[in-house]
Amino acid sequence: MSAYNRILIIRRDNIGDLVCTLPLIRRLREQYPDAWIGALVTRYNAEVLHGNPDLDAVFAYTKSKHLAHGESRLGALWQRLRVLWRLRHADLDLVLLPASGTQASAVRMARLVGAKKVIAQDDVPPGAGALHEVERTANILLAVNAQADELPAAHIYPRAELQEKIWAHLGVGGTSAGRLIGVHISSRKPSQRWPAERFIEVMKRLHAEDPDTRFALFWSPGDENNPLHPGDDRKAATILADCAALPLRPCPTLQLSDLIAGLSVCDRILCSDGGHMHLAAATGKPIVCLFGKSDAARWHPWGVPYTLLQPPSQDVNDVAVDAVLAGLR
Repeated sequence: MSAYNRILIIRRDNIGDLVCTLPLIRRLREQYPDAWIGALVTRYNAEVLHGNPDLDAVFAYTKSKHLAHGESRLGALWQRLRVLWRLRHADLDLVLLPASGTQASAVRMARLVGAKKVIAQDDVPPGAGALHEVERTANILLAVNAQADELPAAHIYPRAELQEKIWAHLGVGGTSAGRLIGVHISSRKPSQRWPAERFIEVMKRLHAEDPDTRFALFWSPGDENNPLHPGDDRKAATILADCAALPLRPCPTLQLSDLIAGLSVCDRILCSDGGHMHLAAATGKPIVCLFGKSDAARWHPWGVPYTLLQPPSQDVNDVAVDAVLAGLR
């Protein structure tokens, strides 16, 4: 155990996957309190690790599909090689690859950084009864003599200055006159996109029951026809127009840091399964979540109270407004 003094975790997939790796990182820090622990992630997801007290360093690179306007593939490749070069000189004892399945790119990176030992998830026998992604991910801890059960909740750390901005935008100055419900209307999967008119009905009925209830509207920015990153600007505009008489404020989140800060100031969240749901759970929020064609046992919110609504059809269009209201109440 004492041989692992410098440990790197490589996780290069989606936001939710990285959030589900946070309990593993916490347990690794508990097992190796004096070790240097770093993480290599994509620039797209790196904000998830902002301020994480269990990590000594976070390294990020840009995937080709995440290039911003004006960025070149050659420039991104050069930046990635520079990051790997720095890590190669970090004298790493161990690299962990906690994602399941084939990880050709992650394996190449692990070899390039020259760690004394590399352990992938597939090198460890599957955990009996490990259903949730948090448990599946943490199963790799068995290879380093760490406890892989009774895992803690995930925690992310919003930027305080952005929280203050959100409070000011909501017009409450950091206090809560009534409960604030965060409503995230987007989902990458078509089977998990609840119609605008249902979100509208939920908010109008909740406000009729309790006029002090306030709402913050979140959505994926952009046009719905964008082939790489479809957004819900039009759906959000429809909801805002129909709910103009309600205490509903739009919360545009062009950056992941904005979304994390926005979710963190809400009292509870209504959303579909997705990365934003895992972010909300990692800020400790109770959640009503809509599941379509998704494995609820593997991807439900971790470590917080939640109501999960998944119809037999696995299409959220079949989730009734009354069921969502009951969950929020």
